[in-house]
Amino acid sequence: MCPVHPLLRRLALPAGLLALAWILPASGLLNPYVVQVLMYVGINMILTLSLNLVNGYMGEFSVGHAGFMAVGAYTASVLTVWVVPAFLAPWLFPAVLLVGGASAALSGLVVAFPSFRTRGDYLAIVTLAFNMIVKSALENLEVLGGPRGFLGMPRLTTLPWVVAVVLVTLVLCRHLVYSNFGRGVVAIREDEVAASLTSVDTRRVKLYAFLVSAFLAGVAGGLYAHVLQFINPRSFSILKSTDMLVMVYLGGVGSLMGSLLGATLFTVLLELLRPLGLWRWVVGPLLLVLLMIFRPQGLMGFRDPRWLKEEELPPRPA
Repeated sequence: MCPVHPLLRRLALPAGLLALAWILPASGLLNPYVVQVLMYVGINMILTLSLNLVNGYMGEFSVGHAGFMAVGAYTASVLTVWVVPAFLAPWLFPAVLLVGGASAALSGLVVAFPSFRTRGDYLAIVTLAFNMIVKSALENLEVLGGPRGFLGMPRLTTLPWVVAVVLVTLVLCRHLVYSNFGRGVVAIREDEVAASLTSVDTRRVKLYAFLVSAFLAGVAGGLYAHVLQFINPRSFSILKSTDMLVMVYLGGVGSLMGSLLGATLFTVLLELLRPLGLWRWVVGPLLLVLLMIFRPQGLMGFRDPRWLKEEELPPRPA
């Protein structure tokens, strides 16, 4: 039997997922509700992977990630409604998402500089304040709809787009985490002083990891806005940040597979509890409390499957 090159084997699964994401909705085998839920699952996977970079791998505690998501969502929405011509919007959607992510990363830079000059729990306080400032600012910006929200975005987010962005995010996070840079991030989590003594530029590593995390949250915000075609400040409150924390700690801190697992389980659970109405929003904070008591490391804490961790190297020539 002819051996299959390792690169082709690695590309087979992403190509298969993309093909399924395009074929199943187009063929009518999946009803629109299921497709919508799958898109929410994918967007939450991106958010969870991004937050896990900071909270799980770097050992810092960010609690205001919804603020970065809001910046990306509003930036991408303003571009597709006011700037990009309607007939070009589907073609320029990737660029719109990148600009949304870049704006979120820029806001992350503003947060990171004062936060990383200190140690301890200051990042949690600063990110919480940032989330509240962003929400309050959006509620008072009448040009963006104020508390009524912003609408008029075309429905550009599709299941193939979500799957593609999830795959790119997973590959990016995988290469970051299992690289020399990622080892520096983990070293900071274990002991920042010891890491700095072993030539790790701790401030720069923390800054880069935080900016990547904010960028990915902004991209997820752009996808989210163009699924719903409507956003308002309440969508990005501290409750949204709490949902992200639950997904990270449910799946497992310091685990890429845990991020995917946590996002899937939490999103599906909320959909199953939809008949409870507003009471289903109690589930997230309650689940977070129970996790902290009984399994603080989450389902996959600090573990990933071998195929996700290690490169499959080709055999050496004889």
